[in-house]
Amino acid sequence: MKRGSVARKSDVSSSSASIRESRKPKPPSASEPLPDVLGPRLRVLFCGINPGRWSAAAGAHFANPRNDFWRLLYEAGLTPRLLEPHEQHGLPAFGVGVTNAASRMTPGSGDLRKADFAGASARLEQIAAELQPSWIAFVGKEAYRGAFGERPELGVQQRRLAETRLFVLPSTSPANAAVPYDVRLEWFCVLASAAGQRA
Repeated sequence: MKRGSVARKSDVSSSSASIRESRKPKPPSASEPLPDVLGPRLRVLFCGINPGRWSAAAGAHFANPRNDFWRLLYEAGLTPRLLEPHEQHGLPAFGVGVTNAASRMTPGSGDLRKADFAGASARLEQIAAELQPSWIAFVGKEAYRGAFGERPELGVQQRRLAETRLFVLPSTSPANAAVPYDVRLEWFCVLASAAGQRA
């Protein structure tokens, strides 16, 4: 056999590595919006402000390990166990969903522009009319402000979308460290009580 016809070990290893690499699932592009987690007649549809880098890379809402959203859901009784972000599509089974006011990924919410929220209120109103969640809960005042152009107080809002009531929670972002965890949990518990039977 000619020497040239024998594949070198290094070539084989390189080829195998390339095949393995090509089979690895690719993370979603940062330009792709996170998928909404929706269902009919949810108890609570949570509306974040927009995806951050962690969420865009993971393809999951509130994916930053320092974000307390999933822990607060569980400790407020809105889910029967502590879920991981990648389990988000199981939320509707517990009467819970997730969406965002703006779809563009940014390093921080301060990088958003007014144009990023164009159509947000109309989209949420359509969701309320078609899927009829009991509550839409905005995770942070800025999520509500982005959608409706007005500054809210925490808690129940006078505004409604169709028959859906609106609630504003403290942000669960690590950037909101000025609000103690116990205070945030208290607001989540108020929401859980308003939303009725716990998971």
